[in-house]
Amino acid sequence: NVPPQGGRKHPEQKMITIDTTNILFICGGAFDGIDKKIARRLEANSIGYSSSKEKDKIDRANYLKYISPADLKSFGLIPELIGRLPVLTHLDPLDKATLRTILTEPKNALMKQYEKLFQLEGVKLEVEKGVLDFIVEKAFEFKLGARGLRSICEAILLDAMYEIPTGKATKEFRLTLGYAKDKFEKSNVNRLRVA
Repeated sequence: NVPPQGGRKHPEQKMITIDTTNILFICGGAFDGIDKKIARRLEANSIGYSSSKEKDKIDRANYLKYISPADLKSFGLIPELIGRLPVLTHLDPLDKATLRTILTEPKNALMKQYEKLFQLEGVKLEVEKGVLDFIVEKAFEFKLGARGLRSICEAILLDAMYEIPTGKATKEFRLTLGYAKDKFEKSNVNRLRVA
């Protein structure tokens, strides 16, 4: 064995064999824009005598429910990968009620996290109901989903989180709708609108 040019020997590399028989692989993604390809395919298929009946049955609000391997291929995925995915399905977009639930109800909900952060500084965070509706509305309008909720909350509360601890006299912070709108408009988040 001749050592490489650096004078060191490479350690022996061991290959580990894994039996993937009982392993479930899940591939997921947003695939933004694939609904246009699905719509194009559905419109092309609905030509003929029964076309008017088929067009009436198509749910135009959610083309994703009609996804097929051909749509993934036209979107850009390679056929070798598509062929290894035996089940193809979609998830419905989150509605406003679900976004509101994510924002407020789970054990580690976003608003509960912010209340705790303010509490660590000795400040009680009071949030008006209209603010929660505003956050949900913006996440829904910009099609940001659940991840967008955090970005919007951060844009609204970031300044308060830094300013309040410096002025120790504050014991309570009331988040009003006017304050939330003002901070949101001044932030970069309003540029995140999905095309």
